[in-house]
Amino acid sequence: MNKKKKNNTAIKGNLSKSILDILRKNSGKPYNYKQIASSLGVNDASSRNQIIKKLAQLAAKKQIDEVERGKFLIEGRNDYYTGVLDLTTKGYGYVMVEELADDIFIANKDLHNAFDGDTVEIYVFNRRRSKRSEGQITKILKRKRIEFIGTLQLKKDFGFVVIDDNSMYTDFFVSGNKLNGASDGDKVVVEYEEWPEKADSPFGKINRVLGIPGEHQTEIHSILAQYGLPHDFPEEIEEFTNKIDTSINEKEIKKRRDMRDVLTFTIDPKDAKDFDDALSFRELENKNYEIGIHIADVSHYLQPGTILDEEAYERATSVYLVDRVVPMLPEILSNNACSLRPNEEKFTFSAVFEIDDNANVKNHWFGRTVTYSDERFAYEEAQHIIETATGTIPDDVSIRNHSYTVRGSIVEAITTLNRLAKKMRSRRMRDGAISFDKVEVKFNLNEDNNPVGVFFKTAKDANKLIEEFMLLANKKVAEFIGKQQPKKTFVYRCHDEPDDQKLAALQNIVGRFGHKLNLKDRQTTTSSLNKLLEDVQGRKEQNMVDTLTIRTMSKAYHGTENIGHYGLAFDYYTHFTSPIRRYPDVMVHRLLQRYLDGDSSANEEEYENKCHHSSEMENLATNAERDSIKYMQVKFMKDNENEEFLGVISGVTEWGIFVEIVENKCEGMIRLRDLNDDHYEFNQEEFAVIGKRTGQTYTLGDEVYVKVKNADLIKRHLDFTLLGSKEDVEANSED
Repeated sequence: MNKKKKNNTAIKGNLSKSILDILRKNSGKPYNYKQIASSLGVNDASSRNQIIKKLAQLAAKKQIDEVERGKFLIEGRNDYYTGVLDLTTKGYGYVMVEELADDIFIANKDLHNAFDGDTVEIYVFNRRRSKRSEGQITKILKRKRIEFIGTLQLKKDFGFVVIDDNSMYTDFFVSGNKLNGASDGDKVVVEYEEWPEKADSPFGKINRVLGIPGEHQTEIHSILAQYGLPHDFPEEIEEFTNKIDTSINEKEIKKRRDMRDVLTFTIDPKDAKDFDDALSFRELENKNYEIGIHIADVSHYLQPGTILDEEAYERATSVYLVDRVVPMLPEILSNNACSLRPNEEKFTFSAVFEIDDNANVKNHWFGRTVTYSDERFAYEEAQHIIETATGTIPDDVSIRNHSYTVRGSIVEAITTLNRLAKKMRSRRMRDGAISFDKVEVKFNLNEDNNPVGVFFKTAKDANKLIEEFMLLANKKVAEFIGKQQPKKTFVYRCHDEPDDQKLAALQNIVGRFGHKLNLKDRQTTTSSLNKLLEDVQGRKEQNMVDTLTIRTMSKAYHGTENIGHYGLAFDYYTHFTSPIRRYPDVMVHRLLQRYLDGDSSANEEEYENKCHHSSEMENLATNAERDSIKYMQVKFMKDNENEEFLGVISGVTEWGIFVEIVENKCEGMIRLRDLNDDHYEFNQEEFAVIGKRTGQTYTLGDEVYVKVKNADLIKRHLDFTLLGSKEDVEANSED
C-alpha cells in the first residue's frame, strides 16, 4: 500500500522578502507561520521551521511586529519607498529617495538582482547601531537598461559574458543557441532576459558582436553601445530624408522676412561640418546696430509625426566623440540643407535686435527668415581680424590653402560685434554670472584615428563673441515667452543654485592652495568663484580647481517650469540656437512659432516628458564623449610608456593617488599597494596619504613625477608608477 506523498515543495527565492511582501499586502491583519506557509504554497516541516525562524529574526530587527504570541504584522507606517539604485564598484549601493534626506545603503545581499540605475522599491530598516539608513530592495520597478557590454568567455556549448562596467557584480550566462556567432574573447552586446530564482547569474542573449577588445573601432562602438546610443541611421530614415524637398522656393520665401541682402557670416571651429548659426550686421541711420542671430530652420524640414521626427526625438542630441560625430539628423539635413554654408541661401529662424553702442537692446524681432551667408570664418581667422583689424588673412591662420582679402564691411562688423560682446559679458559678470573657461583637451589624430599629439583648446575673443550673441538670443526668446500672461508652456534651460554642502567642501579644498571663497550670499559667492577661477589660471592646480568647481554646480536640465539659470545669472533662459544637434531647440522653435501665430498654450505634461527624455539623452551623450576622451588619453599614453612625466596630485583615496599629467591632462592612478618604500595610510581630513614609518606625505596639489605602469584600453584606465616628488626627483637628477 502506497503511503500518501508529503507536499515537500521547497521555499523559493528570498524568504525575508516573501514574508514581508505577504504582510505588506495584508497590512493590519496579523499572520501566523501557518498562514504564511499556506500563502507560500508549502507545508513540509522544514519550510515551516524556516518560516518560524525567519519571523523571529524579522521581529528582532523590528521589521515586523509580534502583536500576539505567534502572530505578526507590518504596521501601517510607510517603510517602503521608490528610488533609483546607484551601485558602487565594491558591490553595494545606495538608493536615492526624493522624500528622504539620506540615501539608503543597500548591502550586496539585499540587492535582489537589481542593477545600477534601476528604479526599485525598497524597504527601509529601523535604524540599528549604524547611523546610516539601510534597506533592502523588495521589487524592481523598471530596468534602466537591458543591454550590456562585455567580453565573451566561451565554454563547450555555452558562454559567460563578463561585463565591462565595474559596477556590475555578476556576469551573464548565454546558452549555445543564443551566442549569435560570437567567438571566444569577442566584445559583445548582451541582452538581459531573466534571472531564474536558483541561478547564480542572469540569462542573456548576444545581440551584436562588436569585435576584438582593444581595437579602435571595437572600443568606440562599445562606448556608444554602453550608453544605448546609435552609430548609424536605419535605411528607412535615410530614404525618408532623401525625399524631403530642400529647395529654396519662392512660395516659401514669400512667407518669410527676406534678409538676403544683409551682410551675414558664420564663425565656427575650423573642422566644423554643420553651421547652425550665423550673424548678420548693419548700421542703422540712428547709429544703432541691427544684429541678427540666424539659426537653421530645422523645424521647417522636421515635421511632427514623421518617422524622421521620431528618430530625432529618440536621439535627442548629436554625440561628439573624439574621432567622429554621431548626428541627431541625417547628413542631407545636418551638413547640407540646414547647414548655413557660405554663398548659399537658407531658410532660417531668427532673433533680430536693435542694439545701441553700449550694448543695450532697444528692440527685438523673432520669426522665420531667408538668409544668405557671405562668408565662413574659422575661429582662428576671426581672432586674427579682431587682433589686427585687417581683412588680410595670412596663410598660417587660414584654414584654406591661400590667403584672401575680406571686404572691409566684414572687418568692421566683426570688430564692432567683439566690442559689444565684451560689454555684454562684463555686464553678465557684474550680475553674478560664473566664468567657466575650462581648458578642453583635444587630440591630433592620424589617418588611422590614432592620437599623435595633444593640444588644449582655450576660448579667445572670437569664441566669446559668438557665445555672447547666442546667449543673448537664448535669453531674449525665453523672456519673450516666459513673461507672457496667461502663462504658456515652454522649454527652458534650467540651472539651480549649488548645494551649500558642496560649496563648503570646495572651500575646504581650495583653501589648501591659499584661495578663499565668500559664501555669505549669492553675489559674494559668484564673485569669489570668479576670482578663484581667475586666480588659478596657469597654476598647477588650475585644471583640478576648474573641474571641482564645475562639479560643485547643479546639473543643468531642460524643463517647462522656469527657475532661471544660476551659472549665467539669467532669470529666463532657453536653448534656441542649435536645432541641428539638440532636439530641445527644435521644440523651442515650434513653440515660439506657435505663439507668434497666436495659438493657445501647448500641453505642458507632453513637453515636460520630452524635456526629461532630452535631458537624460544629453547626460548619456556627455558620458560617452567623456569616455571617448579617456580612451584616447589611454591610447596616447600607451605609446609613451617609457617616458617620465610631471604631474599634479588631483585626488587622494583610501586605495590610491590620482595624478594628472601637466603637459597633456591625462589622469591615472598610483595604487597605494604599489608604494614599496613605506606603508601609506589615507588621511581624509588632510587630503593626503602619509607613510607610517617615514612620515612621507603626498597631498592634493603636490607635484610628482610618474611613469606609465599599465595603459588598459579596454577598461580605459591608466596606472602610474610613482618616481617621487618633484623636488626629490629633480634634486637627484642634478646629483
